[in-house]
Amino acid sequence: MFAKPVPGRTTADAEGDVVVLLIGMRVNHFWAVHQWLPVMLSMFRMLGELARDRDRGLLGHVLLTASPRTYYVVQYWESKEKLYTYAHSPDLFHHRAWAVVNRKERAGKVRGHVGLWHEAYVVPEGSYESIYFDMPAFGLAGAHGQVPLERRGRYAKDRFAHRSAKAKVKVTEEAG
Repeated sequence: MFAKPVPGRTTADAEGDVVVLLIGMRVNHFWAVHQWLPVMLSMFRMLGELARDRDRGLLGHVLLTASPRTYYVVQYWESKEKLYTYAHSPDLFHHRAWAVVNRKERAGKVRGHVGLWHEAYVVPEGSYESIYFDMPAFGLAGAHGQVPLERRGRYAKDRFAHRSAKAKVKVTEEAG
């Protein structure tokens, strides 16, 4: 399934803070398929679990590769609280997958065949901007929606300065 490009210049329709999780793996030994393939398949299983229940908070994701060894997912979340809730829910797959990793590590059965990593960011409103030219909704726009560039400003400085109605009300309340 291929999305059609949206003609012209657009930007992401994100408002408020943006929560971004980068999570991935590195294949340290290609021959150890029995070690790294289950890790890779686990990520697909977690993404499927999240896709089946949008209320868990994953708004969108992009699968990427940094090299023939390193694979990762850029994830956009509704809030850091929903990200934490998913990560720590004992009835969901992420928690069980990490329990297996932790047990193997404690038992000395981790052999360095596969590396795991993640980085999480909460980006406050006014600290992100985006532009897409003849692109389907992708990345931040795929997660939050896509609007014509003019709605947020032609220049990056204008898009950085954009404030949602909610943020404007908060500033007015704080000033008053």
